[in-house]
Amino acid sequence: MRHWTAIAGRLLPFLAFVTVSACAAERQQQSVVPLNAASNPEVPAMKIRLTINDQTLSATLEDSIPAREFAAQLPITLQLEDYAATEKIAQLPRSLSITGEPEGITPVAGDIAFYAPWGNLAIFHRPFGYSKGLVLLGRIEGSLQALRAEGPVVVRLEVE
Repeated sequence: MRHWTAIAGRLLPFLAFVTVSACAAERQQQSVVPLNAASNPEVPAMKIRLTINDQTLSATLEDSIPAREFAAQLPITLQLEDYAATEKIAQLPRSLSITGEPEGITPVAGDIAFYAPWGNLAIFHRPFGYSKGLVLLGRIEGSLQALRAEGPVVVRLEVE
């Protein structure tokens, strides 16, 4: 009996810690508000514009933490470089938080994404395969012709 009392004495603090941790995690999950504007019509979609030479492209950002952190860096002017004849990329001034985001995405033409391993913005003008570390920030509506120009292009990104 004395042996079991000693074991119970050592186990009780551990069990109390596990219980408190589980309750805190449950409370934290309950306080999470859906970020998707589609699931909450009261949340307006964040619109941005991209200006390349004399062409203006419109885009809608996701309602997510990385997209909001990206929008907080706007307005910004970047030189976009060609990458893999599929996308234009540029380094962002500050990295974006990707906690809680999917491990990767399969981008389509028009996607604006953040490539976490390199810390860069990626704007796709052609579809590409699944890429681990790629986080969707938003989507360009309309023509992508300005992004398909060969070589680097200068883009001005600003909130509409």
